[in-house]
Amino acid sequence: MQNIFQKEDCDLFINRINELAPDSKGLWGKMSVAQMLAHCNVTYEMVYDNIHPKPSGFMKFILKLLAKKTVVGDKPYPRNVGTGPQFIIKNDRDFDIEKNRLIAYINKTLELRKEEFEGKESLSFGKLTSKEWNIMFAKHLDHHLSQFGV
Repeated sequence: MQNIFQKEDCDLFINRINELAPDSKGLWGKMSVAQMLAHCNVTYEMVYDNIHPKPSGFMKFILKLLAKKTVVGDKPYPRNVGTGPQFIIKNDRDFDIEKNRLIAYINKTLELRKEEFEGKESLSFGKLTSKEWNIMFAKHLDHHLSQFGV
């Protein structure tokens, strides 16, 4: 598993992102490449931007019970796995804007370092270790970059 808190691994992710083009086609799924980039940005928006509603206590309990192990566990995501409603990107997005946003989020996470994420509260899962944050970020990026063949 790559480490989003190490520059070399972030550079690998960014190089893969830079291999994408506005007309890149997915190997599976229905998202366009711009929608996929916007979808990946949601994970970071939940950390850095106050634009997504916090789940209710009951919903957070359900997410921790049913989804946390999948999201922060070592096992890769299967193809065409379901996602939360806030991650569904229905409208068209601008490829360059979404690409630049994602690269900026990756760099911001690297600059903050893993210590900033140790015990940091997740909107959906409560407090996570820096290892769990890394798995969540890296596994999600790898899954969707692989979806688009990079």
